[in-house]
Amino acid sequence: MDNSSGVGVIDKAVMVLDTLEAGPTSLAQLVAATGLARPTVHRLALALVHHRLVSRDMQGRFVLGRRLVELAAAAGEDRLIASSGPILLSLRDATGESAQVFRRQGDARVCVASAERPVGLRDTIPVGTQLSMKAGSAAQVLLAWEDHERLLEGLKGARFTPTVLAGVRRRGWAQSLGEREPGVASVSAPVRGPSGRVIAAVSISGPIERLTRQPGRIHAEVVVQSAQQLTEALRKSND
Repeated sequence: MDNSSGVGVIDKAVMVLDTLEAGPTSLAQLVAATGLARPTVHRLALALVHHRLVSRDMQGRFVLGRRLVELAAAAGEDRLIASSGPILLSLRDATGESAQVFRRQGDARVCVASAERPVGLRDTIPVGTQLSMKAGSAAQVLLAWEDHERLLEGLKGARFTPTVLAGVRRRGWAQSLGEREPGVASVSAPVRGPSGRVIAAVSISGPIERLTRQPGRIHAEVVVQSAQQLTEALRKSND
């Protein structure tokens, strides 16, 4: 079957990416696998590195880059949002608090779905709100399972510590007390994509007076269950 699109440079770049799907690959291996001239492969690979579609490992071999992960996460966002609605409503009703789903977007986290507490004092976070990755239980969750380099970068100036994130990974959920905003408490748990990577955080938030100073003790179980339901919904939509 002819896989040519008629746009030569794109076809050649895709050949390089297809080869890297098998794992770390040297320049010589890329040349052998694609059948392209060495200067062409080298030029294409470096251009793909520039755009973060390809990266280099410790041995200098070419590997698929993080930009592909980010694009894949964005492609799954519609499924994430569609699946979030009923789960957040159930979580809001079970806890009596506002519920949200956050995704990381660069140096911020963005609310992509929410279910507000209908009456009384509440923490209102409209869809589209961008919040800091340096504070709050959702930020803790979105950072806790990152690779070492991004973890260290994310901890610079953060209101939480490496010990806090270690606890998040151990328990499988996070809590915060006045980290993002004075008087506000929250509990969050990770949502994983089909590959197992953490792609979002399910959260509830509200006044410390209601959630208490140990909100995880009261609400962690139901928040984790909701995150697991969303993880399962995404897995099924990918089947």
